[in-house]
Amino acid sequence: MTLTTQTQSDRKILEERIDALESRNLFQDDVIEQLSEELAVHQTQLSELKAQIQLVANRLKDAGSLSSGKDDVEPPPPHY
Repeated sequence: MTLTTQTQSDRKILEERIDALESRNLFQDDVIEQLSEELAVHQTQLSELKAQIQLVANRLKDAGSLSSGKDDVEPPPPHY
């Protein structure tokens, strides 16, 4: 193999490696974009769920304060 043939062979190998790296990079960019979009959806859902939990907690707190007032008016039943 001559020096020119060796250089051409090395160049071909380097081009193939660069093409493979570019392909992987494009694939990774696509996956990152998909994950970013999915994360945004999950963050929105999480915020909505937090608001719903806070609403339920407030309603339970209000219901607890209402029922504690009833306990003062009506004594608990005797235990047998």
